Amino acid sequence: MKISTTLIAIILSLGGIASAQTAPSPQAGADPRPPNAPNQKPALPGQTRAPERKSGVAFDVVTVAEGLENPWGMAFLPDKRILVTERPGRLRIVGLDGKLSPPVEGLPPVDARNQGGLLDVALDPAYATNKLIYWSYSEPQGDGSNNTAVARGRLVDGDTPRIENVQVIFHQVPAMNSTLHFGGRLVFARDGKLFITLGERSITEGRMQAQRLDGLLGKIVRINPDGTIPKDNPFVGKAGARPEIWSIGHRNVQAATLNPTTGELWEVEHGTRGGDEINIPRKGKDYGWPTIAYGIEYQGGPITGDITAKVGMEQPLYYWDPVIAPSGMVFYTSDLFPAWKGNLFIGGLGSTNLVRLTIKGDRVVDEERLLTDLTPNRERIRDVRQGPEGALYVLTDNPKGRMLKLVPKGRPEVASALGGRITAWERAGSR
Repeated sequence: MKISTTLIAIILSLGGIASAQTAPSPQAGADPRPPNAPNQKPALPGQTRAPERKSGVAFDVVTVAEGLENPWGMAFLPDKRILVTERPGRLRIVGLDGKLSPPVEGLPPVDARNQGGLLDVALDPAYATNKLIYWSYSEPQGDGSNNTAVARGRLVDGDTPRIENVQVIFHQVPAMNSTLHFGGRLVFARDGKLFITLGERSITEGRMQAQRLDGLLGKIVRINPDGTIPKDNPFVGKAGARPEIWSIGHRNVQAATLNPTTGELWEVEHGTRGGDEINIPRKGKDYGWPTIAYGIEYQGGPITGDITAKVGMEQPLYYWDPVIAPSGMVFYTSDLFPAWKGNLFIGGLGSTNLVRLTIKGDRVVDEERLLTDLTPNRERIRDVRQGPEGALYVLTDNPKGRMLKLVPKGRPEVASALGGRITAWERAGSR
């Protein structure tokens, strides 16, 4: 959640005195590196560099599948097999033995340059009866531009799986001549509405549209499963505003999930160099980008205005400086790892590890970095999900990417469930 604009106004009126008093030591927290923006002060106590706390949980890392080319998203089928996307444009099914199916036929073409391609995948809440799946992707346009799009279709299973009755239900507008910042996470709310996270395409022309209501750059949108617009969206009926919009002022959201306690959407977005942030995107709210931001430009120098708070714009619940480059997130709800129940797990692309956060209400209490053994191999964590047996599954975003899972140490029956094997390297690297 963001702090109220009234509280921000009080903080600003005090000239940042409260922030300066609560500023953390540069060496505090789980990341020993100095901040990129040391002169910036958080608006709230505990808003960055939460104390490091080791959970002491012993686990093994199991290889479920390998040979995936830059896997991006995954979703569990009712029979416990797993849909997984590969960014070049392939959707596969991971069998219970860990074997990959042939590419699922019938998907529309993608623009797989740079950060683009086939992105997330999700099952319809009524999948058991309608067999519908949804996927996000970068949609090529004839003039060389592209945009984020979402399609759905009926999965026909078998030796040569395919998608039938494909419908593109969402197109981000305007299209841009950029290969960056597509966003792309798909999350179904409890009421069956579909949230789609979007980026602002990184280039200046797109960045400056993140707070405008006449386009969908730098937004989170909310639609019905068939692509129509919910009547209770915040800007429905407002002249000059896109009715799909749920919240505005986002940079590039590649991690999103529902809070299992409140049912609210939580997201983690790629921020500036020193400004990755957690938000609870609420109806009609402005999350500030690019007017306010923590951190600095990646090429150096301040963000526009070099301000971190403004009345009418929401503050992040938490931010990282230096960044983790977040992608994929899940609240852990299983009893398989009792010590982790209720914790929030986030994949780190830049940090090449799995971030664990203890959450109390809307506050981050402490932080831990897991899978640090992946760092020497530069295996970037793109997605993290909870499996049906309670294991944590992660995708490593590499040309030779893998699907891994974390299981309690010494539990071979869990390690072998849904396929998987513990390699010598992983035994050495397990906790």
